[in-house]
Amino acid sequence: MMISASTSTLASTSASASASASASASASASARTMVYVSNADSRDIYVMQLNQADGSAAMVEKVATGGSVMPLAVSPDRRFLYASLRSLPYSVSSYAIDSRSGRLNLLSSVPLADNMANLATDKSGRFLLAASYTGNKISINPIAAKGDVEAAPVAVIPTREKAHAIATDPANTHLFASNLGGDIILQYRFDAASGQVTPNLPPYVETKHGAGPRHFLFDRRARFVYGTNELDGSLSTYRYDASSGALTLQASVSLRPKDFQGAVLAPADLHLTPDGRFLYASERTSSTLAGFAVDPDSGALTLIGNFPTETQPRGFNIDPSGRFLLAVGQQSNRMSSYAIDQKTGALHLLHQYEMGKNPNWVEIIDLP
Repeated sequence: MMISASTSTLASTSASASASASASASASASARTMVYVSNADSRDIYVMQLNQADGSAAMVEKVATGGSVMPLAVSPDRRFLYASLRSLPYSVSSYAIDSRSGRLNLLSSVPLADNMANLATDKSGRFLLAASYTGNKISINPIAAKGDVEAAPVAVIPTREKAHAIATDPANTHLFASNLGGDIILQYRFDAASGQVTPNLPPYVETKHGAGPRHFLFDRRARFVYGTNELDGSLSTYRYDASSGALTLQASVSLRPKDFQGAVLAPADLHLTPDGRFLYASERTSSTLAGFAVDPDSGALTLIGNFPTETQPRGFNIDPSGRFLLAVGQQSNRMSSYAIDQKTGALHLLHQYEMGKNPNWVEIIDLP
């Protein structure tokens, strides 16, 4: 169902959806689950606690960042959060996450090599990885033992036009970076001890011409990689050879809702449920979330449906239990919470909240 702009801060849906969410509560419900939302234009991060009983979220604090904040990344041990500030001077702020309350404590802010559209850490949490869409480069900075990013990078590497996302594989032996303007995903060998990278063979995998690869992620068994393509409105599946660190394009599916009449699509974020059964991708032009069932053997995707969501949904995420999905709208300035049907993968709206201006990124963690 579509929610109008006049909907109140908290909106409830059908009793069946709420009952489904409550009935599926497990032992994980006792864990404290935190939600972090970056708001670029109000220059703050909302810290909220997710209620595992019903998918509601309660405000904990609002953290002023002093810059246009987008995106976020969380360390593998869930003790630190990193925020890219995309207004001058381009920098990254490192925060310690309080293990009891989830509140953020600023450790430091240091310069980055450029305006960074994407952040990630390597799997050890020793290096911050960043990709610059406007600067056509990627960078790698050490992370100190106390959790804050060091200012001097170990590598700054030119790329093709519009580098957009960056990540290492689950084994932390290879690094990948999408180049939206170059229609490739760069492939590197990654030295986890030094943070240095060297081009792999082959050095990249090509997408369809004009696809515009944006975000990508690995499945939990590191056999497949899924990636959104911003310019042709598609979602691609790659087979991953973990021994060689090479991607092979297998198939692409459209994210266009069947009743959408617009000419241009603009996919953005994508996430898998923790069990790997369902995959979701945000599409900003139609303001929808596309849901897919994932074949566990072939990695093939079968459409579940296209679900209306917040206006221009750049960012969303799934909680660690795999029962709730939270999506924010850059133009609606709101966040919607959904129950994920554990049998079908369908999304059922539960609650809706006002956010800051231009919410764009969502991180959800269980406190360690």
